[in-house]
Amino acid sequence: MIKSIDRCGRASVTFMLPAAVRATRVVVCGEWNGWSAGRDVMDRVGDVFSLTIVLQPGRAYRFRYLLDGDRWENDWDADAYVPNAFGTDDSVVDLTALATLVPPTGPEAARDETTTSARKGSNIEREAKLVAPPGLAIPDLNGLVLGATARVLPVERLDATYYDTADLRLARSGITVRHRGGESGPPWTVKLPEDDRGSDLVRREVRFEGPVEGVPNAAADLVLASTRALPLEPVASLTTVRRPVEIRGVDGELLAEVVDDTVSVSHNQNPTGWFREVEVELHVSGDKGGRVLEAAVSRLIGAGCGAETPLPKLVRALGEPATRPADVVVPGMPARATVIDLVRHAAAGAVAQIIHHDPGARLGDDPEDVHKLRVAARRLRSDLHSFADVLDPARTEAIRSELGWLGRAVGVVRDTDVLSARLATRLAALPEADPAGVHRLEVLLERQAADTRAAMLIALRSARYLHLLDTLVDLAAAPPFRKAAGKLTPRTSQRLASKIVQKPWRRVASAVEALGPDPSDAQLHEVRILAKRSRYAAEAAAPLLRPAATRFAAAVADLQTVLGDHQDTVLAEAWLRNAVVGHPEAVPTVRQLIELEQERRHALRAQWLAIWRKANAKKLHTWV
Repeated sequence: MIKSIDRCGRASVTFMLPAAVRATRVVVCGEWNGWSAGRDVMDRVGDVFSLTIVLQPGRAYRFRYLLDGDRWENDWDADAYVPNAFGTDDSVVDLTALATLVPPTGPEAARDETTTSARKGSNIEREAKLVAPPGLAIPDLNGLVLGATARVLPVERLDATYYDTADLRLARSGITVRHRGGESGPPWTVKLPEDDRGSDLVRREVRFEGPVEGVPNAAADLVLASTRALPLEPVASLTTVRRPVEIRGVDGELLAEVVDDTVSVSHNQNPTGWFREVEVELHVSGDKGGRVLEAAVSRLIGAGCGAETPLPKLVRALGEPATRPADVVVPGMPARATVIDLVRHAAAGAVAQIIHHDPGARLGDDPEDVHKLRVAARRLRSDLHSFADVLDPARTEAIRSELGWLGRAVGVVRDTDVLSARLATRLAALPEADPAGVHRLEVLLERQAADTRAAMLIALRSARYLHLLDTLVDLAAAPPFRKAAGKLTPRTSQRLASKIVQKPWRRVASAVEALGPDPSDAQLHEVRILAKRSRYAAEAAAPLLRPAATRFAAAVADLQTVLGDHQDTVLAEAWLRNAVVGHPEAVPTVRQLIELEQERRHALRAQWLAIWRKANAKKLHTWV
């Protein structure tokens, strides 16, 4: 093993195992990854299997190597060996001494503290923006809904400075970063687009403390996937004279705020223009919020406001340069599409999803962001393989390798989220759970969640990731097609799309046919992996082959789901067995949980063949 620590306090361990062990696949399984049998796969480099992993300094980790899915091997140069619950030893890598070499201070530590604070203050902002003519008189806003009253508030003056890259990458993507004085709360705000519906603009708003000079590290980190290597700099200053009106319900609840804003724009202290707009910002959600918003917009339009495409203030201030296309634009599918159109659509869609869900993965307030980021990386990696006949492998293989790294980097967080939710459900099903045992599991999960999240954030802030994003943006704009791809017609494209679906499905069918009457957990997991690849291929080809490919993909998804649930029981049981090592107080609780996992696995083994037969039905394959 080779251990090191950088100036930001991040520890790296390079695990190495001689190829003399005579294995084709070696995985490092340890406490940091829940003893996963499929997460940290080592690379064969000459006569050595090797893998570098970022771990938390200041503690020791148990681990072992899993060879070809059925043999265990200890590290020949481990720091120590300790007995495990299975009558053998675990290897230990000790990082306690590294923590004293370089304390985890500086920008990274401060960034994480601020991000944690920002995560607590994150909220979804839903507002309508309307263009207001110069002479507009705001109408009476009482009675927007039954019993609602309007109250005019004092006039405010808000001075804001907006930051972006020189080419306005944020504005073109609907993102804003600003410092604004004159209102309560933290002065720095990042707004991230969530959705839009007509005059309804939905954004995630995250606020940060920090001085006026320079964007706080945490705010810059949140938009790093969009800015990448370019620095943030002031692009406009806006002075807003705001005339607010609050709308309250019968019980005094704040329903919405209507603000009449007159905005003066300047750049480098030179006035460049002004505009007036009216915003309706909701403070309630659901049907009630929808009724308030609809009534307010209707009344304002009746008074003379114009309903146009909703734009952030900065975009309206900067004009045409800020309305140019974003770095990644997902093209539509033409009526007579070819595989060329299919690749462009799929690649741009996946890259857009990676960039869109990156801020949420950093914030950590919605587990779905991590999940969707990983799915987008995996899907794009699969699509580049599926479309290998029309793409230049010299360029796509390197990208696929990096996408695999990204999927693993965010996957450890997702797997921990899934495990935590799973065990919480299982514990709730126990008639009596020993508090000491439950506490042990909760502490272990919290530690694992912190470790995996720290490792993911290091990856997402690395030069390697930023370089990958630049590469993906270029890929979305101009996929590296082979010369022959230009000769494809809609008819030949359909035949090629069928072939793209056919190949991975044949691998699934061959794998299932090779199974014995009682397949091992590892064999079923391999079928699940093949099924996932087959599903991705069918979904990628679906725009050319609908609806047949869509029905087929749904059937394969059912197979993937049942085998995925089966694998989750395997991983959960392995994690639970490790959790009791050295903690006898947890044994009774863990024993009950393991029994539940085994019962579930037994039930899934009884179900999966029937689901396989449905997916393998001839009626789903006649088009292939």
